[in-house]
Amino acid sequence: MTDAGYMVLGDWGIRRLRLFLMQGPVIHDQREGPGIDSLCIPPVDALMAALSPWVVHKKLERIILCGMVGSRNGLLEAPYLHTPVSLGEWTGHLRYVKSHGLDIAISPGLRGINESCAPDVMRGEETQIFGAIRLEPGLAVGTQLLVLPGTHCKWVHLQDGVVAGFTTHITGELLDILRNHSTLLRAGGAQDRSERGFASGLDRGRRSASGLTAALFEARTAQLIEGRTQGWAADFLSGLLIAYEVREALKNAIDIRGVTIVGDPRLTSLYCRALAPYKIGVTELDGNRCAVSGLRLLATASHPDPFQAH
Repeated sequence: MTDAGYMVLGDWGIRRLRLFLMQGPVIHDQREGPGIDSLCIPPVDALMAALSPWVVHKKLERIILCGMVGSRNGLLEAPYLHTPVSLGEWTGHLRYVKSHGLDIAISPGLRGINESCAPDVMRGEETQIFGAIRLEPGLAVGTQLLVLPGTHCKWVHLQDGVVAGFTTHITGELLDILRNHSTLLRAGGAQDRSERGFASGLDRGRRSASGLTAALFEARTAQLIEGRTQGWAADFLSGLLIAYEVREALKNAIDIRGVTIVGDPRLTSLYCRALAPYKIGVTELDGNRCAVSGLRLLATASHPDPFQAH
C-alpha cells in the first residue's frame, strides 16, 4: 500500500546529490548520490536510480530540485537570473519537466557582476540564501552579508531581502587541487591531523605581507626544514586559504556589523575562527536546513498544475 502526500526536495551540486523525502513539513527520509560532474550516465537515469526506493513504496506528488541540475549539463537548463533578484523573481522562474511519470520543477541560478567587475554565477546557493531569510526574517532588513563556504565559496550582499550581488572564491576547489595534485604535501611524515596546522595557517594568512603564492610554498618548506607532518601541512593550507579569502572579502566591506555563515557546520566553524580577529558578530546557520527551507519556498510558489500552465 502506498503513502499519500509525499514530495521530494533536492539539491544537486557539482559533487553530490542530496534528496529529502518530505511528508508535509517533516523530513521523512534522506538519500545521497553522485554530483553532476561525476556522472557516467544521463542525469535523468542517475536521478531515477536515487529515487527508486521511494518510487516503489511512496506516492510522490512532485519533485523540486535546485543546483547544477539546472545547468546545461544537468537535467534541464534553467537560465540564470541577473541580480538584483528578489524572492518573488526567483520563485517565478521555475522550469518544469516530466520524466518517468514524475513531475519535476527546477530552480534557476543567479548571475551578476562581482567586486572585481567580472561576471559571476551561482547555482544552488541561492536556495540556501532565500531559505536562510525564511528562517531568520531579520536577514530581510537592511544590508546583510552572508558567507556560504564550499567548493566555490560565495560572499553575498543582501539589501532588504534582495540578492544585490555576490563574489565567488574557489577556496574549496583550490584546496582540493593543492592537497591531491601538487608537491606541497609530499615532503613530510605521518598524517598527524592536529589543529595547530590550521591555526598556524590562519595566523600566517591574516598577518602576511607577501602574496598567497609565496605563502603556499611554506607548507612544503615546513615539512622539509621544520619537520612538520603532511597532516599539519594540509591543515596549514586550509587555514591559509581561508584566511586570505576572508581578508580579501572584507577588504572592501564598509560598515559590516555582522556576518551570517550558511553551510556544513564543519566548515562554518572554520570560517568563524577566521573571522574572530576582526571583531565582527557571526551567526551560523545549518546549510541543509536552509536548503530545505528554500526548496519549500519553491514548492509553495510553484503552480499547482505547472504542466498545464507551461
